[in-house]
Amino acid sequence: QVQFVESGGGLVQPGGSLRLSCVASGVASGNIFILFCMAWYRQAPGKERELVARVGATGSTNYADSVKGRFSISRDNTKNTVFLQMNSLKPEDTAVYYCNRVPPSSWGQGTLVTVSS
Repeated sequence: QVQFVESGGGLVQPGGSLRLSCVASGVASGNIFILFCMAWYRQAPGKERELVARVGATGSTNYADSVKGRFSISRDNTKNTVFLQMNSLKPEDTAVYYCNRVPPSSWGQGTLVTVSS
């Protein structure tokens, strides 16, 4: 079963930047990771989990309106890894961030991002 391990979260001031990473393990031989549509999701306190950015197998990307122009998703298929570059962070970006397939399978632990002065 594929598992996802997220890292890179932390405390940052408004306007700052963070880069999140996610490694997929347990991928079947033949590296089918390249075929996965991958995404970053987030869940803020008291709110439902939401999709914020996705990257398809062809490299095409889509973003939630709330992060468009500030976040950038990318992938390295040679390392089964997905990244999320987050710039111009706002307090409302505070959440636990998860990566997963689209549609999602089992969830990892996520990584906490806190934007506060």
